[in-house]
Amino acid sequence: MAKSYAALKADFTEHLQHEAFDYKSSINKSVDGFFAANTKGSKTAAAPKSPRVLISLNHLRSLDPSLVNSMMRNPMPYIRALRDAVNDLAEEDSDKFKASEAKVEVGFEGSFGQLHVSPRGLRSNCLRSLVCVEGIVTKCSAVRPKVTKSVHYCEKTGQTTDKIYRDATSLELGLPRIDRDGTEMQDTILSITNAVYPTKDKENNPLETEYGLCQYEDFQTITIQEMPERAPMGQLPRSVDVIVSNDLVDQVKPGDRIQTMGVFRALGSNATNETSGIFRTVVIANNMRVLGQDVATLKLDADDIKAIKAVGKRGDVLKVLARSIAPSIYGHEHIKKALALQLLGGCEKNLENGTHIRGDINILMVGDPSTAKSQVLRTALQIAPLAISTTGRGSSGVGLTAAVTTDEETGDRRLEAGAMVLADRGLVCIDEFDKMSEADRVAIHEVMEQQTVTIAKAGLHASLNARCSVLAAANPVYGQYDKNRRPQDNIGLPDSLLSRFDLLFVVLDQLDPANDRRISAHVLKGHRYRKPGTDMMPEPLQSVAAESDDEEEDEKKTVVWQRSHHSATANAMDSGEGGDDHEGDVLSQDFLRKYIFYAKRKVKPEMTEESREYIANRYAEMRSKQDDKTLPVTARSLETIIRLSSAHSKCRLSQTVEVSDCEAAMDILSFALYHEEDSEKKRKAEKSLEDETDEDRDSQKQRLEDSEDATTTTTTAGPINPSPAPTTEPVVDPFDAFVSTLETILTNNEGQADISEIVEETGLDSDKVSEFLQVLADENKIMVDADSDTVIRL
Repeated sequence: MAKSYAALKADFTEHLQHEAFDYKSSINKSVDGFFAANTKGSKTAAAPKSPRVLISLNHLRSLDPSLVNSMMRNPMPYIRALRDAVNDLAEEDSDKFKASEAKVEVGFEGSFGQLHVSPRGLRSNCLRSLVCVEGIVTKCSAVRPKVTKSVHYCEKTGQTTDKIYRDATSLELGLPRIDRDGTEMQDTILSITNAVYPTKDKENNPLETEYGLCQYEDFQTITIQEMPERAPMGQLPRSVDVIVSNDLVDQVKPGDRIQTMGVFRALGSNATNETSGIFRTVVIANNMRVLGQDVATLKLDADDIKAIKAVGKRGDVLKVLARSIAPSIYGHEHIKKALALQLLGGCEKNLENGTHIRGDINILMVGDPSTAKSQVLRTALQIAPLAISTTGRGSSGVGLTAAVTTDEETGDRRLEAGAMVLADRGLVCIDEFDKMSEADRVAIHEVMEQQTVTIAKAGLHASLNARCSVLAAANPVYGQYDKNRRPQDNIGLPDSLLSRFDLLFVVLDQLDPANDRRISAHVLKGHRYRKPGTDMMPEPLQSVAAESDDEEEDEKKTVVWQRSHHSATANAMDSGEGGDDHEGDVLSQDFLRKYIFYAKRKVKPEMTEESREYIANRYAEMRSKQDDKTLPVTARSLETIIRLSSAHSKCRLSQTVEVSDCEAAMDILSFALYHEEDSEKKRKAEKSLEDETDEDRDSQKQRLEDSEDATTTTTTAGPINPSPAPTTEPVVDPFDAFVSTLETILTNNEGQADISEIVEETGLDSDKVSEFLQVLADENKIMVDADSDTVIRL
């Protein structure tokens, strides 16, 4: 049986005074802060904002679990009793507050369990429940005053009358009225009041409204949308309107990621079709919290951090990250390295004078058709924790930045965030960048450098954050890139926009038979690959319900290394604590996401004096080297070197930017500007080669010959280990001998054998056996099952 109002109020009063939580001091602090803020502020406001006290559901749950469970499913009577209990405690210790007409509001925090959802999770079973909704703010209406109490004076009788107003958003609707003694009047149910001011009293005497005595509260409507990175692929993100009032208004702006707590309920509308049972649903908020930049968090355990630090200690960590990005695409090593650095990002600077220096790296790829530009963009979308994709033809300037729209219900102007505002602290991928109109491209100039969107339209003036990296792809003006023309003539974009891109890569489709053969071989390897243990039958369609088991996915250990099926068997491997350096292997996509997330959030490198000197010298050298065939080198190029160097330092998980980081940054920048390796790096390599002594060259040559003798067979080669056998004995090819032995083993075991048995029968080590098995697997003669360590004849 439901408790009465008096019983609920007594329970809440007892819980609030519990010595373990000391809510009474929190109430007093909130009241004192309320009066201090109103003393310092303007006294011309129609009504002061109410103080608010946050109540933890976890605290209440530890004292009375059944009370919290009932409140979660039917919060309206409980919130009224709790609010009155809080106000009684506030009036006990503050006569000033008792004399005022202000009321303490309550908000909730803590664990909401199954009612902690996204806008997509708000179903009919959540109606009239206390929910916690996470999302990104897309629209904000203007703040309007809403009357809650009007006072009217009758000049003839000298009496004043007041009227209390309740609309569809009031939480007291449908509850019994409470008299002055705190008793419920079951025969009087609170309902929506008429919004018209009374003009005459009961005796038909005219009334005058005393506007100075009327009470108002601030009212605002915001729209929160499902976070783009959490929306299912191929489905539109869901959204829900949130009603905020009093101290909660103007706390968020479009682009903010928030967590709002409130009551989810349905509102009636005059415009609703009489034959339809569908009503508008909103969340009436009582608390809001702006989430930080780590909103797109990934769960990292101790094993993940250990593996991340192990990979970070490698000398070729950038090469490993680069080849792990889009391993199905052949070549583009420098572009993949640049993309890895873009995902890591530089160091953002906010100077004391208010200047903001961006740390995000912008990349533009321009080149001939069929050079995998769009595939690189799709790969970045999969790896980046937060990424939004758009196209030049399907995007407008306001769609990328922000738009001013009209509210359908009130007719007020409201701000609606665009793609770049929604991707704050993330990545924006723009394909077909050259197809965007000139008027629309102008809108993103401010975003790419100042990383803000300034709106001054229809009486609205606002500045929204758009701290995102831009990865764009475009085609040349003439279809094919003309080397005889300047880059500006080939691209067809204004210099003011090109200078905002840190790196400009020209991707050419060159006629090179040798390179074409390597590309075709790389692509064909991908078509030849079949996962071990699978047959040639098509895979069945996977149920969408299978994707909802998030707990098993979270408990599953993240695979660190895996073999790319373009170069090996694609068998998943563990973190490899042995001596294997994983040469040629790639990082799994899940681990790559975690590595980038950890390095970007946890590492904040600072530059050394040597790196500063190196960057200054190289920048001066670049300024003197520039010509008409390259993009102009400006002060933005200097910032590019700093950002790339900082990103490379993050790649190594280092807290300092060394000269080696600057050299790696110059290597990528030189390739983007001059389409060649860094000249200084090449000079150092040539000088190092010239300094080698003849003895070192001879020893290197001897080691190379010994290595070739150990892996290949010639008719004149002798055995590896000396033996008394005569030299005239014919040399047996180890691979042919292995194939013969393997054929015998498979025949005796009905076409299937364990790898351990093969190692024992052939007398070779496991590495050599794996190498020979790989050759046979590439020829589709056998199949290696990594899960059971068995070989199957095809």
